[in-house]
Parts: sequence; structure tokens; C-alpha cells
Amino acid sequence: MTPRAIVVLTGAGLSAESGIPTFRAADGLWERHRIEDVATPEAFHRDPDLVLRFYDMRRAAAAAAQPNAAHHALARLSRRPGVTLITQNVDALLDRAGAQDVIHMHGRLDGALCATCGHRWPAPPTMPRTLPCPACGAGAARPDIVWFGEMPYHMDRIEAALDRADLFAAIGTSGQVYPAAGFVDVARMVGAATVELNLEPTAPGRFDEVLTGPASRIVPAWVDSLTAS
Repeated sequence: MTPRAIVVLTGAGLSAESGIPTFRAADGLWERHRIEDVATPEAFHRDPDLVLRFYDMRRAAAAAAQPNAAHHALARLSRRPGVTLITQNVDALLDRAGAQDVIHMHGRLDGALCATCGHRWPAPPTMPRTLPCPACGAGAARPDIVWFGEMPYHMDRIEAALDRADLFAAIGTSGQVYPAAGFVDVARMVGAATVELNLEPTAPGRFDEVLTGPASRIVPAWVDSLTAS
């Protein structure tokens, strides 16, 4: 039976083949910095220049990357009725591949956020600490990124989608960062089938099916199997 409501969660493994390392990789962007120094509100308060330079570097790397076959396959899937596409990634590769209505639960590198009034606007290639907000004029710009210790975006939409899911898929995610790591358990409680697509299994026993291999190979094949049915 073809699932009517599909929820897909993607993580860093989806974009690794596009040249964006996962932050837990040995050669990852995060290797030269502790997470506590660049990805928390406290870090931004303590040393905003360091944090802004770090995200300028990440923004440039994401802008130079290109969507891979897995992004394009999920873009095709997103155009079908009943599909909810959620990403933990802060790059825009799914959007650039043509995916529709991607839920960026951790924000986007190409966005700026005013820490004073909450206004959002497209981020420039480099973001100085005194960048004025177009809405209120305050020089309090920060990356529009959900840092550790902050609440992910769009949780109401995500929870509503999980509550009605027939199929939940986790693609290229470590299963270690909550609340996203708990989405599979919510899906199972409502009776959805669950599948993990990853280089290797991350949560034995929590998924009904596990497909292993590079995302650029296994994701298009999985999407083809869904659309063919």
C-alpha cells in the first residue's frame, strides 16, 4: 500500500557528498572550534566576532556546494501530495535542488536574524557585528541559526506532520541531536512505518527497515521505489 503521508527528516549525511562535512567528522569544519565556542548563545555573547567569522566561513562553503543526486531525488518526492520534508541542515541545497516547502528546523546559513526585534532577512556573504537590521535599525545581527540550547523552528508543523504520518524516513542523520532524534519514536507511536537511510545503522531496533550506503545512491533508489508504487 502506498503511504499517503510521508515525513522525511534529513541530516548532515545528505550533504556530505556535496562537500559539506558533518560536524562530527574528523575533518569537519567544527574540528578547529569547540561547539561551545561557536554554536551557543553564550558563545555569541562572549565573542560575537569569532562566531560571525565562523558562520561566514560556513556560509561561503555552503554557497559553493552543489546539490547531489540525493537532494534532487528528495526534491522530486517533495512535489507529491502528503510529503513533509524536514531538514536539520542549515545549507539550502534541498531548496536549490527544487524541493518544495522545506522545513528548516535549525535555520539557514543564508539568513540573518535581528537579536533585538526578531526580524529576518537574507544574510550578506560576510556579516559584521554592527550590521543594521532593516526593520528596527539595531546593530544586533546574528546568523538565523538554531544554536545548542535554543528551541528548533517550526515544531508545531513538525509535530502535526508526525501525528498523521504513514511513513517516517530518517536520512543521513546521526540520531544523537534532540528533539529530532526522537521523531522516529513519535512516528512509531502513531503506527507509521519507519526507515533509516544512512551509511550505517544508528539506532538498532528503532526502525522497521534500514538501508545503508552513500546517500547519492540509496536515496534516489528509495524515492524511485516510492514513486513507482
